[in-house]
Amino acid sequence: MLVSDYNYELPEERIAKYPPKERGTTRLLVLDRKTGALKDSFYRNLDEFLSSGDVLILNDTRVMQSRLFCNLPDGRKRELVVLEKHGDEPQRVMYRGRLHDGDKLSVESEGLRSVAAQVKIKRILGNGIAEVESDVPLAELAEKYGTVPLPPYLHRDATDDDKKRYQTIWAKNMGSAAAPTASLNMTDELLEKLRKKGVIIKYLTLHVGLGTFLPMRTDNVEDHKMHSEWFYIPEDTIKAIKEAKTTNPTGRIVALGTTVARTLEYYAKTGKTSGEDDIFIYPGFEFKMVDALLTNFHAPKSTVLMLAAAFAGWEHLESAYKHAVVERYNFLSYGDSMFIC
Repeated sequence: MLVSDYNYELPEERIAKYPPKERGTTRLLVLDRKTGALKDSFYRNLDEFLSSGDVLILNDTRVMQSRLFCNLPDGRKRELVVLEKHGDEPQRVMYRGRLHDGDKLSVESEGLRSVAAQVKIKRILGNGIAEVESDVPLAELAEKYGTVPLPPYLHRDATDDDKKRYQTIWAKNMGSAAAPTASLNMTDELLEKLRKKGVIIKYLTLHVGLGTFLPMRTDNVEDHKMHSEWFYIPEDTIKAIKEAKTTNPTGRIVALGTTVARTLEYYAKTGKTSGEDDIFIYPGFEFKMVDALLTNFHAPKSTVLMLAAAFAGWEHLESAYKHAVVERYNFLSYGDSMFIC
């Protein structure tokens, strides 16, 4: 199976560069994964496609202000994105610009442009990733001096608006290097409509990191290794899932985002409710937990596109994406969404 088989034409003008002026005003393309039938709608109308007894599960991770501006001793500027740290393993960063083992960088306080701390490159790992050490914990530096880690394809610096909008309204547990973007369009008003309809709302945590957004460097799907991401599923969420699966024949488990889908399927596979999740879902995967998926439009040849293709079937998903391009849907993190059911 080749990564290049999961590709499509994405015009630059279809990539949403900024969040919508008002959260929740985006569009929603509904895809029936059994028939391939499509319906154009709006995110605010999600309640029309869910039923009483459905369990909608959200990711309550909170995005770190993980983008740090740095200088090399000769004044050349570099950017670091602080990645999630797993236990006692070395701290890792993604970096932009050329770096070498042993390089020392001064972290700048954004706005003041004064030196906040020193970071040393211990080892270049490849693919724009490095192990580092710092005289101040990087998580502390990121929270104090960092800014929003917007995706690089936006080609812009974060604004004050991004600090609020590149975060879900229920963000709670600090640790993500990127947002669970399908959740960015959800509003309190819509959640309340869903609850009144009888939809059960539950949460889990998966700290988004390399496993979600590291580019695939090989064309052979089976050669790609997913990096692990920390997750936790609370007991009340497990209870709601079990009740829906055993006592409610019509109740569905609805994943809000690919991060939730991956976490639930990892739980279904291993029985683990916390730890490190490194599951890689691509076409041919048999879903055991997720019955419906609310997700964004993903980049060509990405792991998240392959997960959506595994759930919907590539033929149906490719047709839906072509429809979305023609109908001028907005793509990627700040764009419109799909409900695959």
